Amino acid sequence: MTRASGPGGVQSVQRAFEILEVMAAAGGSLALSDIAAATRRPAPSIHRLIRTLVELGYVRQDSSRRYALAPGLIRLGDGAARQFGTWADPLLAELVDAIGETANMAIIEGTHALYVAQVAGRHSMRMFTQVGRRVPMHSTAVGKALLLQLPDSEVLNILQVAGMPPATERTIVEPEQLLTELAAGRVVGHVAEVGEQELGVSCVAVPVPGAPVLSAISFSGPEPRMTADVVRRATMALQRAAATMSGRFAEHASA
Repeated sequence: MTRASGPGGVQSVQRAFEILEVMAAAGGSLALSDIAAATRRPAPSIHRLIRTLVELGYVRQDSSRRYALAPGLIRLGDGAARQFGTWADPLLAELVDAIGETANMAIIEGTHALYVAQVAGRHSMRMFTQVGRRVPMHSTAVGKALLLQLPDSEVLNILQVAGMPPATERTIVEPEQLLTELAAGRVVGHVAEVGEQELGVSCVAVPVPGAPVLSAISFSGPEPRMTADVVRRATMALQRAAATMSGRFAEHASA
């Protein structure tokens, strides 16, 4: 294999990931010529790399000889998400110590929010969500905090694909109403929901800028305990934790 121009880089690895990124952005199958054009690479070299990716289970070829991402990537993505969540656990534990309610972290995965970490609150009655659970973004605080980081055009694209099904009678089901809430959330730096995903449950969430994938952290608890004062203190604690996370991402990127 030949070396890339960057220090320690390997051209074939770089080009393989270029192919995967092009295919992910396309959202469907592509002809070999399409991939070659998008990557600005010769078709023969692209073909050799794709055959290797097919053999590894990361790309599949359909009956029309077009190529698409294969399920093998799901295993890698799930593993990366779990490791990402494990990295966040200590900071989430500090949040629980400060506020007492359950702290969560989620990332964007397609049109949904994916919970990657959680530290349970101290109370006997507390909120749980399973790590690895995918939830709608329009009806959850952590999902809205992910949407805060996208332009309205991308938010609308996600809503068009995912829909806005009502989980409760409090769920926002109109795109314009959600965009208005997101605009306000961008100003104050946080979003909340009360009973929109599950009646009796209240959540507050903030984005985590600078993460390698769109991320957000949140507190969730029974609605009677999530008073205005608790939400205020929870928001401040979340924003401090998000700033700490962002700083660590920046340090890692510059290392």
